[in-house]
Amino acid sequence: MRKRLTKAQYRRKKKMKRLLILSSLVLMFVTGVCLLGGGISKILQGGLFGVMSKPTLKMIDGFYDSLNIEEMLLTPNEYSRPKTGLKKVKGVVIHYTANPGTDAEANRNYFEGLKEGKTYANGNYIYSSSNFIIGLKGNIIQCVPLNEVAYASNGRNEDTISIEVCHPDETGKFTKKSYKSLVKLTAWICSEYNLKKEDIIRHYDVTGKICPKYFVENEEDWEQFKEDVFKVIEENAKNK
Repeated sequence: MRKRLTKAQYRRKKKMKRLLILSSLVLMFVTGVCLLGGGISKILQGGLFGVMSKPTLKMIDGFYDSLNIEEMLLTPNEYSRPKTGLKKVKGVVIHYTANPGTDAEANRNYFEGLKEGKTYANGNYIYSSSNFIIGLKGNIIQCVPLNEVAYASNGRNEDTISIEVCHPDETGKFTKKSYKSLVKLTAWICSEYNLKKEDIIRHYDVTGKICPKYFVENEEDWEQFKEDVFKVIEENAKNK
């Protein structure tokens, strides 16, 4: 036979029950806030992938507004866009397409075609891509988001953003419009990720490959390019 509670005991039991319910609700609220805060923190620090921010280049202010960028992201695939998170941007790597006379879209489509699993003559699969490609007229195509690895710079894929530049002939020298876009785009990347002049490198500096050819064979022009990049950064800072 159950023992009947006194009124005082009943009130205490009811009060304890309310306290337990209230404690549970508070705990659920605090947990939710922590989870939400963690998600917001990840977005601020670098998106839901836990990497850096600005996956695409849409928000460009001030001096960089004149950049002509078209987003044509590659289809996710293991050969050109593996969707591997970029850990941290420590540099920007400059390349040339080594494909004279071709435009940015043609080179982008080459990267896209690799999703089918193309191979070299020796049977090894081709892994290749770039975050950006600059065309002969200075137009820019973005192929890979800035929070993802592009297969462009060998051992530096995981901590750099890559830029491929089209060129009209075998010298590898860029057109004036291509060069201007390259300077501005590189300046934006350096500003966005607090990169220094020495963080701008050539593919050649990573592997010894003659890429970009003109800048490898003309060291003074390479140094001038980096100077031009930081002149743009300074001008943009003055105009803000």
